[in-house]
Amino acid sequence: MSYSEKHLLEAAEIVSKLDAALCEKAVELLATVRARGGRLFILGVGGSAANASHAVNDFRKIAGMECYAPTDNVSELTARTNDEGWGSVFAEWLKGSHLSEKDALLILSVGGGSLEKNVSPNLVAALQLAKKRGAALLGIVGRDGGYTARIADVAIVIPTVNPVNVTPHSEAFQAVIWHLWVSHPALKVAETKWESTK
Repeated sequence: MSYSEKHLLEAAEIVSKLDAALCEKAVELLATVRARGGRLFILGVGGSAANASHAVNDFRKIAGMECYAPTDNVSELTARTNDEGWGSVFAEWLKGSHLSEKDALLILSVGGGSLEKNVSPNLVAALQLAKKRGAALLGIVGRDGGYTARIADVAIVIPTVNPVNVTPHSEAFQAVIWHLWVSHPALKVAETKWESTK
C-alpha cells in the first residue's frame, strides 16, 4: 500500500469516528452566542493560526457572526509577545477586546494546551480568562485535547488513528469541522459563491 493510500484510509477512518452529536451541540452553542450579540474569538498557533484566519472569514461571511483571530494582527501580536511574553499574549489581547459572558472562544490546536508540558501555555491562559469571564468555550483539537478538552463546553477531539500523523490529521480536520458548522442550516445565513452561481 502506498503512503497516499494509507493517509486517505486514515482520513476515512477519522470521519467514521467523529461525533456528529457533538458537532450539533457546538452549532447550537454558536447560534446562541450569535443570537445574544456575542462575538467569536478563534485562537490557534502554527498551522492552527492559519486555520483560525480562514475560519474567521467563514464565520463572518457565511454565518454572519462577528468574529476575530488575534493572530491576524501581527503588529499587536508581536508587540505583546515582546513586551509581555508569549504565555500571556492571547489573554491580554482578549482583555483588550473586553471579552465577556456574551462571547465565545474557539481553540484550534493539536494538543489543546498544557502547562505541565509547557506547550501552548498562551491557549491555557486564554481559556482560564474566558472561563473566569463566563464566555462559551469550544475546541477542535487532536490527541486527548489537553487543557481545552478538559474545560471546554464542547470539544471535538479528532480521533488518533495513527500516532505519526496526529498533527496533519488534526489540522486538516479542524477545517472539516468548522466548514460543517458554518454550512449548518442553523448557522448559515449567506450562500457561498459557487453554490449561488447557476
